Amino acid sequence: MENRIEIQNLTKNYGKHRGVENVSFSVREGEIFGFLGPNGAGKSTTIRSMLGLIKYDQGHIRINGLDAKKDKEKILRDVGYMPSEAWFYSGMEVRDVLKFSADVRQTNCKEEAEKLCERLEINVKRKISELSLGNRKKVSIVCAMQHKPKLFVFDEPTSGLDPLMQNVFFELVKEYVDDGATCLLSTHVLSEVRNYCDRVAILKEGRLIVTDTVEHLLSSKSKRIKMIRDGQRLDFIYKDDLNNLYKELMGHNIEDILIEEPSIEEVFMHYYEKEGE
Repeated sequence: MENRIEIQNLTKNYGKHRGVENVSFSVREGEIFGFLGPNGAGKSTTIRSMLGLIKYDQGHIRINGLDAKKDKEKILRDVGYMPSEAWFYSGMEVRDVLKFSADVRQTNCKEEAEKLCERLEINVKRKISELSLGNRKKVSIVCAMQHKPKLFVFDEPTSGLDPLMQNVFFELVKEYVDDGATCLLSTHVLSEVRNYCDRVAILKEGRLIVTDTVEHLLSSKSKRIKMIRDGQRLDFIYKDDLNNLYKELMGHNIEDILIEEPSIEEVFMHYYEKEGE
């Protein structure tokens, strides 16, 4: 199975503002790959570097086997990119926006666009200026999907969508992936990672801190501990061996204790925390 994305030692420096430093990871063909991190971690910088939208200082990036610096135009023909903000010419009708997006790629996407608009319940005769945020998002989804690319790159795709449309969106993603596509999903919605992603990379302060399968990350030894000890009520995440916890509790008066699995939010959020917090 070949890699659709290969990033090696990516570094982008903005001077006073943080970029990314020595970021390396790969995304395999047929994966839905989660790309996580708090705001300012470097996710958008990495994505824009991949797509040739900004120039990076050091490192190597290959997309669908092509060099991101030398082959930008070829790469963009076979990538479906959906940015976090959906901006279009406000006076255009939806159908004209979709045709314009297809014409840029010199591809006839009429049949696929009609299918997507039906699934997403989009009125193609309405002007962009008449659309809500959620409906503009749906137009952006169609623009990214209608040419059936090998690689999807989605940046916060479901923000602004109602729960029903969020489900439809992921149904579509899974259908394309089952048909051979690959998806990089940048999101803050951790339930989306749990439900749909195969592997995940987490950035913090411009550095990659973990790349692993979602299954392995969720099988962490971490436990949520709730107890009443020496008259004090405690609630915390314990990351060490539970045998060590039992030793630490010796000599204390334990009135009550509950040990349970942490939520997905708690599992992932401890990676976001700064050192020393």
